[in-house]
Amino acid sequence: MSGAYGTQVIESVAVRRRRLREAWLFGAERAKNTLNEQTGKVLASVMIGALACAGCAGVSYFKSAQAKEKDKQQPTPAQTTNGPVSPSPAR
Repeated sequence: MSGAYGTQVIESVAVRRRRLREAWLFGAERAKNTLNEQTGKVLASVMIGALACAGCAGVSYFKSAQAKEKDKQQPTPAQTTNGPVSPSPAR
């Protein structure tokens, strides 16, 4: 008996929350308009996808910037020498 009462309380709270949400969103015309329960999940999924894309783009940008910086720091073959450099005589 107590399980049925608990289920009834949970369902009544869910109905009350849905009605309050629809009243807040649609005002006096809440009977004409209803909010699909899945809308929030869809919007949250879109936001998570956008954040994931932005994160991947940011990581790619920083990795390419680091690679360019590393290439700048490495000497080119024309700058390398095969032996010790002797100082030029002063005149």
